[in-house]
Amino acid sequence: MEKALLPELNAARANRRAVILVRHLGSGEGRLIFRDTLGEDDPLANAAKTRFWSGKSGRETLGGEEYFLNVELPAPRIVIIGAVHISQALVPMVRECGFDLTIIDPRTAFATKQRFPSVSLLAEWPQDVLSDALIDGYTAVAAVTHDPKIDDFALQTALKNQCFYIGALGSKKTQAARQERLTAAGFDAATRARISGPVGLDIGAKSPAEIAVAILGQIIAALRKDRPVETA
Repeated sequence: MEKALLPELNAARANRRAVILVRHLGSGEGRLIFRDTLGEDDPLANAAKTRFWSGKSGRETLGGEEYFLNVELPAPRIVIIGAVHISQALVPMVRECGFDLTIIDPRTAFATKQRFPSVSLLAEWPQDVLSDALIDGYTAVAAVTHDPKIDDFALQTALKNQCFYIGALGSKKTQAARQERLTAAGFDAATRARISGPVGLDIGAKSPAEIAVAILGQIIAALRKDRPVETA
C-alpha cells in the first residue's frame, strides 16, 4: 500500500467510514473508494456498491484490467433505548451474534450495572449521549421504553443518520401517535416508514425473551437480506 493512502485509510477506520482499497493488479497502483462519496461516474461504482453491501473483498475485471477490491466496513452495532426486561433478554443473544451493544436509559432505577453487568450502559437521556460517533449507517436502533420523552429523540436521530434498522415497541395506537409526532417534526411518509413498528418479526412473540428474539431476528434480516447479488 502506498504510504500516502495509509493516513486516509486509518482516518476512515477511526471515523467508521466504509472504504474500499482498490489495487490495480497490473501496475500495483492503489486508491480509496468511500461509500459515502461514491459517485456514479466512478468506473468501479457498480462493483463497489455490491461489495459495500456484501462486505466481501475480491477481484474485479473492468475493460480487460484486473483489480482487487479490499473492503473495510465498520462493525455493526445495536443501540437499545430502554433498560427493560426485553433488553436484558437481548444481551446474551446479541453477544453470541457478535454485535457491539449499547443500552441507553435515563431512568436510573432501570439502568443499573446489577441488571446489566458487562454491558455498555448509559444512564443518560438520548439527547445527551447520541452522536454521529455512536449512531450511523452501520447501527441498529430499537426503542423499547414506551415513553415518547425518551424514545422520540432517538428515533428521529436514527432516521437522520440513516441507521440500517430502526424499530419501536408499541401497539398500533402507540405507533399511530408516534407517526403523528414524527409528521409534526417534519419527517415525510417514506422516511417514517423506515421505522419497524410494532418492533420485531411477526412471530406471535409474547414474553420479553420472545420479543427479544423477534427484534434480533429483524435486525439481522435488515443487515443480511435484500442485498445485491454478490460477486466472486
